[in-house]
Amino acid sequence: MEEPKPITITDNCFQGYILKGEELAHKENLSKLSALPIGELKIEDNPNLLVFPQSLNQYKDGITNEYIFTMRDNTIYTGNIMGFVGYKNTRLRIHSRFAKTDEQDFFLHYMLQRVFAVNLFDLNYTSDQTSIFDFLIYLFPAFLKRAYRQGLYKEYQTHHYNDTHLRGRIDMAQHIRKNIPFSSNIAYQTREYAYNNDVTQLVRHTIEYIRLHPYANGILQNDADTKEAVNAIVQATPTYNRQERLKVINRNLRPIRHPYYGEYRYLQQLCLQILRHEELKYGTTNDEIYGILFDGAWLWEEYLNTLLAPIGFLHPRNKDSQGAIWLFNNPKSAPRYPDFYRQDFILDAKYKGYTDKRVSEVDRDDLHQLITYMYIKQAAHGGLVYPSISSDTAIHSSTLCGYGGTISLYGMTIPQSVSSWSDFQSSMLHNEEALIKHIVE
Repeated sequence: MEEPKPITITDNCFQGYILKGEELAHKENLSKLSALPIGELKIEDNPNLLVFPQSLNQYKDGITNEYIFTMRDNTIYTGNIMGFVGYKNTRLRIHSRFAKTDEQDFFLHYMLQRVFAVNLFDLNYTSDQTSIFDFLIYLFPAFLKRAYRQGLYKEYQTHHYNDTHLRGRIDMAQHIRKNIPFSSNIAYQTREYAYNNDVTQLVRHTIEYIRLHPYANGILQNDADTKEAVNAIVQATPTYNRQERLKVINRNLRPIRHPYYGEYRYLQQLCLQILRHEELKYGTTNDEIYGILFDGAWLWEEYLNTLLAPIGFLHPRNKDSQGAIWLFNNPKSAPRYPDFYRQDFILDAKYKGYTDKRVSEVDRDDLHQLITYMYIKQAAHGGLVYPSISSDTAIHSSTLCGYGGTISLYGMTIPQSVSSWSDFQSSMLHNEEALIKHIVE
């Protein structure tokens, strides 16, 4: 079966992408994809749509109100959302605007690698759907470990017994059929918590799928925590049967609702995406929206955290109400969450095109927000950190009137002239060192 040809566009395409030729036949399906903000694309209605960050309603920058893209007439406009999305036979891939070509989205994969702490070697680093789905395999250990920290998933299961140790409700029909006459046994059934259930079976099927993967099987042995979690799932699923994979998938199409096991809900989604790769690849999901999407602003912020945490910057988590700063002292109220701060330094992550801009030209809301944070913390330094295609690493700075303080623009150069993944990594490491040096100094 021939794979449908995707429509390809970049993120932050404000000038618009005009549909042409055969692409116009997909206009109705594209309108469906652009009809609702991400926060209204319910997981119950679209279980095969995986969106990062996953805690949408707790993300401070309002991803819930963002659209995957918008349309006016025959023109598509994109924002910070990247990845792959499909509906019926229509497929759209949105790659990073920093990709050298449509086929080499090194920057997206690099941020994913750093944020999810995975090592990539043989993956084909392109922006096409197959590559993005393959990348999900590398995310599996991180999701598994995060879920396993909540304990091994268990749920009520109905078990049927026929013995002399009655400890549940008598199953009269089975008792008459099996034990009358001449038997002292009693047929009964119980409701018991069990680790061997639909969810752990789904995880087990994913583990076995990865074990057979030609180049990703080693990720299950990467560290002690992953091996412990894998072994626990294997021990909990003694009835695993490879031939029942489709049945297990179908029994997991309804998302987990238990509030304690929230991380298993995300793991469940990921496992379904991995195991249903071929089905999703050819768009056979009827009226469901399917795909994998990443919010570029969130991904950029989380990536910067891997660089700034080692030099003492705190990264507040409004999801957990951690690291807030307060507008008022008594009583403490109106919490605010800067992206990063330490002592007398505030930094905001901006996935925007600030190349060649001066501080005075920064968006008004961005600038005023940073000034507010600096005032509250009595910080002498503030800055906006953004990705740039420019090789010019000069720092643009301006001094505030009033109480003073310096605001700077810190550009991180994203390599544009490399042709291999290893060269891209080397260049990024060099540019990261340059960025940290500018901030420290």
